[in-house]
Amino acid sequence: MKLLHAAAAEGIGTALLLAVVVGSGIMGERLAAGNAAVALLANSLATGAGLYALIVTLSPISGAHFNPVISLISSWRGHLPARHLGVYIAAQVLGALAGVAAAHAMFGLPLVQMSEHDRPTLGEGLGELLATFGLVLVVFLTSRFRKESVPIAVAAFITSAYWFTSSTSFANPAVTLARAFTHTFAGIAPGSVPMFVGGQLAGALLAAFFVNWLCLSEPQRPA
Repeated sequence: MKLLHAAAAEGIGTALLLAVVVGSGIMGERLAAGNAAVALLANSLATGAGLYALIVTLSPISGAHFNPVISLISSWRGHLPARHLGVYIAAQVLGALAGVAAAHAMFGLPLVQMSEHDRPTLGEGLGELLATFGLVLVVFLTSRFRKESVPIAVAAFITSAYWFTSSTSFANPAVTLARAFTHTFAGIAPGSVPMFVGGQLAGALLAAFFVNWLCLSEPQRPA
């Protein structure tokens, strides 16, 4: 039953996150009158605020991963049982797809679309590597030393990464896959998905090894 509850929390949390990302992208673009900077500002602020609220709300139930790379590294570090990993990832992917469909329904768009927003450059792949490296660093070091600060630290980092990365910081394979199914401001063409996911996995693994190295001789502080 606990795993079922955790999977439900991961599924609904990821669905609401994607509804925020895609819905705010649609709303921002419609209201920005062609100003891409204003649309991105609306998208990033809404995403950061929504992510903070979702982590605070659902972390006691599932850990509020909403991201396969966070679940993968959590399992590798012994924080998530290996037998639960597949369930978490399935819930995240299905939730992400449902969240995109919900955003489309709210704004009167076809429930399923294929994005034509190509993001083909190696610089964007590097952006995903750096964004995911930073996210994993923030999640696991903050969890170790200042656990109460995880929600605001993660939300703040993701909001900033929208702006300092060339890719606008997807940093999440489930989010990346789902955003291939929206031909809106937040979309990514299916052909660009493998490079983004590859960058995310590379960034997550590099960060995981770096966190382990940093913490080898560092005593854990009380939360």
